[in-house]
Amino acid sequence: MHPDHILIVDDDREIRELLASYLEKNGLRVTTAASGRHMRAALDDAAIDLIVLDLMMPGEDGLTLCRDLRAGKFKTVPILMLTARNDEADRILGLEMGADDYLAKPFAARELLARISAVLRRARMLPPNLQVEEASNLLSFGDWQLDTTGRHLLDASGTLVALSGAEYRLLRVFLDHPQRVLNRDQLLNLTQGRDAELFERSIDLLVSRLRQRLQDVAREPRYIKTVRSEGYVFCATVQARRTDK
Repeated sequence: MHPDHILIVDDDREIRELLASYLEKNGLRVTTAASGRHMRAALDDAAIDLIVLDLMMPGEDGLTLCRDLRAGKFKTVPILMLTARNDEADRILGLEMGADDYLAKPFAARELLARISAVLRRARMLPPNLQVEEASNLLSFGDWQLDTTGRHLLDASGTLVALSGAEYRLLRVFLDHPQRVLNRDQLLNLTQGRDAELFERSIDLLVSRLRQRLQDVAREPRYIKTVRSEGYVFCATVQARRTDK
């Protein structure tokens, strides 16, 4: 079995070398990159299992790189973001851009290793048939339509209903996997793997918020049904089509 291949992207050479040395001593294969350009070259050169990405870098910063990764061919590669600022707004923004976890500097190398292991474990929990590709930009269900290009939810009259980033991602998960029971661990991974303890405490609240957006009643659901002791299932029929053809 080949060791997991970690790509460290940080403009600080000392940090790159220290982290690479520690991770390699713990059985991982490590490549380092000092910039977005070097990161892209490394991704094209070898299969990367996880990216450790510094937020504060000159030129293209970590948020820009994270957003670009999530929009391109490497969108499924897990990302663990590092930052020197322990600011909740930065943390939330990084997660909204698609990072799978977040670690504030200074940190213990042992904690980074534990976070890497946890993110990789979560990313591999999903069976292959839960992985989907973008096949359409308009998803219709019941009285609603979701435009995945504009990230707009429209009601029956065509009125736009605002969704938070987390609400949008959760709705996409349900629409991509209708009629299938998804447990909280799967929802965690399919919504790009937040910190497990934090996200699992809030997943039920997030489902409740999404139900309110859809005017769905939990006792008699049209869309999101609770499956006791298992998770949730999106029970409406979903029709997908492209509007740019």
